Amino acid sequence: MRETVVHLTTVHPRDDTRIYLKEARTVAQSTPHRVVLLVADGLGTPAAPTDGVEVVDMGVLPMGRGARALVGIWRSLWAVRRLQPSVVHFHDPELLPLGFMMKALGIRVIYDAHENTPDLALHREWVPVALRRLIAGALHVVEAVAVRVFDQTVVATPRIARRFPSVRTALVQNFPIQADVEPRGQDPYHARPRSFAYVGAIAPERGAMETVRSIALAGSDVRLELAGSMSPTDLRDQLDREPGWDQVRYHGVVDRTEVMALLGRVRGGIVLFHPLANHLEAQPTKMFEYMAAGIPVIASDFPHWREIIDRTRCGLLVDPLDTVAIGRALRWVLENPAEGAEMGRRGRKAVATEFGWAAQSSVLLDAYGRLLPTTRPVTSPH
Repeated sequence: MRETVVHLTTVHPRDDTRIYLKEARTVAQSTPHRVVLLVADGLGTPAAPTDGVEVVDMGVLPMGRGARALVGIWRSLWAVRRLQPSVVHFHDPELLPLGFMMKALGIRVIYDAHENTPDLALHREWVPVALRRLIAGALHVVEAVAVRVFDQTVVATPRIARRFPSVRTALVQNFPIQADVEPRGQDPYHARPRSFAYVGAIAPERGAMETVRSIALAGSDVRLELAGSMSPTDLRDQLDREPGWDQVRYHGVVDRTEVMALLGRVRGGIVLFHPLANHLEAQPTKMFEYMAAGIPVIASDFPHWREIIDRTRCGLLVDPLDTVAIGRALRWVLENPAEGAEMGRRGRKAVATEFGWAAQSSVLLDAYGRLLPTTRPVTSPH
């Protein structure tokens, strides 16, 4: 029996790696069900599905966070009722109230926790400092109730999984889809320019300042290939005043093909998240993409990241707040190309054998099978 599954987000882009490329596409290509992705980006509704996923645009939402959440919930409610799905799989904490509405309508609900939401509230600059602990506590309570009411919770990291009942929680980690990150047309490692890359969301708490400053310390001929969206809005102006910005080539937001081409031209990938509670056991997709691209990883020295990088011997760990140490690590990679190339080979092998999407897609399909007994894989998941 073919049923309708809705993936829903009012915050993420329609081509979000986890939502579209991995989860929605896996369900669409591996089961007989109709898969619809509801987004709110104002880019319009395509005439035909892509990779089996129908994208429906609910239109641009108001800019203010409160208004965005409220309008997003009501637009989503209208769109979901029109589609009459069997399952709604939503991806934004601000849609938790909608999850309860969906249950009241008899729809099976999956809540996808990409991050540890209460921890986020403790560090978001737009949350008043005096209210952060109160809001974090409230979010903890709401999530605790929600995951006992909803049919299934899907989480991105082991740390998030520990917060929820194991009986209805599926750990689906953000490991790369091997076919999507397979290196193509890479320059020989020893022949590459003296450059490094950072791809993904660019923000102060993700090491934007330290990354730019460390490039200057690594040498005047070293370059940084920077790709992704910047937040807050004045971050570009702040970075422009930093030593090292004249050594940065900023690409803006690029697609997956451009990301992999970029990673095929550099000597290493940088991921220098600050030591915030929500980062310590995070598993950034970019880290595994660097590994898949066969380049060394220069990463924050967190215990969980150390376990991955030390065990696979695919990179260097540094204090993400120490620009001198970061610059020293970058120079080491440049001065030891044979070792750098070998780190890259080991990282690529680790993704192929351990940190790939194939096993995670099976966990996701098992979770769907508990809600839609007719779910049967019709092709091998990526």
